[in-house]
Amino acid sequence: MLVRVDFNVPLENRRIVDDTRIREAIPTIQNLVERRARLILITHLGRPDGQVDDAYRTAPLASRLGELIARPVRHVDDCVGPSVENAVKTMRDGEIVMLENVRFHPGETKNDPDFARQLAALGEIYVNDAFGTAHRAHASTVGVAQYLPAVAGLLMEREIKTLGRIMTDPPHPLVAIIGGSKISTKIGVIRSLLKRVDRLCIGGAMACTFLKAKGLSMGRSLVEDDQLEVARSLLASAGTLVLPLDAVVAADARPGVPVDTVAVDAVPPEMKVLDVGPMTVERFLQTCDGAAAVVWNGPLGVYEVPPFDHGTDALAQGLAGSDAQTIIGGGDLVAALQKQHLAERMSFVSTGGGATLEFLEGKVLPGIAVLRDKAHA
Repeated sequence: MLVRVDFNVPLENRRIVDDTRIREAIPTIQNLVERRARLILITHLGRPDGQVDDAYRTAPLASRLGELIARPVRHVDDCVGPSVENAVKTMRDGEIVMLENVRFHPGETKNDPDFARQLAALGEIYVNDAFGTAHRAHASTVGVAQYLPAVAGLLMEREIKTLGRIMTDPPHPLVAIIGGSKISTKIGVIRSLLKRVDRLCIGGAMACTFLKAKGLSMGRSLVEDDQLEVARSLLASAGTLVLPLDAVVAADARPGVPVDTVAVDAVPPEMKVLDVGPMTVERFLQTCDGAAAVVWNGPLGVYEVPPFDHGTDALAQGLAGSDAQTIIGGGDLVAALQKQHLAERMSFVSTGGGATLEFLEGKVLPGIAVLRDKAHA
């Protein structure tokens, strides 16, 4: 079994900082091992740009997986070629081999047919359990499926079912919360969700563009002036949008800088909006009160720099005690919630970043489109 996993985990000095993505793939791996399958794991790590880079070798990933599942995971120093073929030939039922970083080969990101064919020759069935890479048409996510029967792993299935329900059969009342810095990167998601939700709360720096579109001064805040007309059209056509009432402002996003909380119509000209204020958090939580489900993508402030993480943390604390199904849309928000140990208190945390956004936009993800069981996964 050729199994594409997403073990693209954060590293510091070649040590794994967060092994969540490895843990999420364990149900699929254990299921296949219990069936005595021979598993060949493929992953990328970082962006080595088609070159061998010792900082992005997958040996630490194999070692950590072995610790988590309490069985050996053999690492090989390439992902195609004679040494890999020999390692695969000597495998026994139930054994696991992890290949070297697939992005060490330029053919991976180019979806090169020859490279995909070499990968496919290692196995008999292809299992894609890497939802986080499903929006990439690469050799190990799309190309391999041209040569082997291709099916979804358990994690991929769970992602498709949970996010797919929001798109095709959303529960109501349904509330969405969208944060992040730019409307331009989230406009597709906003428009898609507006067709499905009962209320949509806007936070993060992108809220400044909406507020400026309403005629308010945002001081030195990040505003996309080229998106003001888009924001005005959304405000005019969507009575479901909920904007911030107050904001935490400072001269810059630096630790220890003096901060203030002001109404959104009273942002000082020399200040930047760097987080939502407590009245906004309360308003968002009231909007979510009684919801059947809440979909949240993107932090509400510059969460990497305290105290501009307070809004995101306070909203997360409130939702963690909610009766609603809480669906967290991957990316930076997951890191923010994990810092406060709140991710495990949410109903569902997507492992995707860009893939989750594109799925919620309604786009067809190439890594899903090639799977045999995509229609009923």
